[in-house]
Amino acid sequence: MKRLLTGFLLFIGLQMLPTQIHAQSCTFSTSNMIFSGSPLSGAAINGTTSLTANCSAALGLFRRVLICPNLNAGTGGATSAARLMTGPIALNYQLYQDSARQTVWGSWMWAFPARPPQFFVDIPAVLGSGSTTVTMYGQIFPNQATAPVGSYSSNFSGAQTTFRYRFDDGAGCANLSGASGTTNFTVSLQTVKDCLVSAQNIDFGNRGVLSANIDQNGQVAVNCSPNTPYVVALGPGGANAGPTARRMTKGAEFITYGLYRDVARALPWGDTSGTNTLGGTGSGVTQNLPVYARIPPQTTPTPGLYSDTIIVTVTY
Repeated sequence: MKRLLTGFLLFIGLQMLPTQIHAQSCTFSTSNMIFSGSPLSGAAINGTTSLTANCSAALGLFRRVLICPNLNAGTGGATSAARLMTGPIALNYQLYQDSARQTVWGSWMWAFPARPPQFFVDIPAVLGSGSTTVTMYGQIFPNQATAPVGSYSSNFSGAQTTFRYRFDDGAGCANLSGASGTTNFTVSLQTVKDCLVSAQNIDFGNRGVLSANIDQNGQVAVNCSPNTPYVVALGPGGANAGPTARRMTKGAEFITYGLYRDVARALPWGDTSGTNTLGGTGSGVTQNLPVYARIPPQTTPTPGLYSDTIIVTVTY
């Protein structure tokens, strides 16, 4: 009778093991990844977000839950080189596992070679629970300065975020077995009108007697968002004079000069909107605007270095 009873108890113990293996439950939450910046400079724009796994399990003592967070293309789609955000045009970006943004966060369930990371949630006690938070890194690719102003986004939910999980068995995420869950988040960028400006100095060189016109050219480089109207104004300089009566100074002495919008030096360039400024429309590509300068004949001051500073203002 003792042998029969011992065998019966052993049989019950063996039958209970599969129930223990599958008695885990996990939920996942992810905050939105909101990029901040402008593509206009041509530089990459980086962002981050957090993914948290909360798991609980009966008889979970000293057990670990393996998390396989598969992220597919998102609603914007993907190519072999990038994920895409939809908007006025398709904007190239990518999600990564590492802060260096070298290892793409992919999926075992899409057509591209990139795979997801794997991480673990420890279950510390019987009927216990645990959580783990990992960082997801994003980057909007550089050299997309011609992207029009607007809203760009890609959504992840449902089949785009098929997360697999199970008690860790050493087989890793290549083994697609286990329970599944999903998360929801959005990757987005809101661009606004923007302009970048730089200016080239104007050097009249070394001169003697100021008995004839002395001409020299400079340049203002303006890069504004596509379809963004802009107006460029040149300030009056240190003498607070009109466009053709600016002054380069050396102490109390000065040399009068003018700045113009045309090569014939007939259209002064100043800061009175609608009168002597210069306008254009942005394209996302730098537009070089020539500045034509002239020193007219005048009484020659004493030798030395004469200079002035002009403030360039772009209104858009």
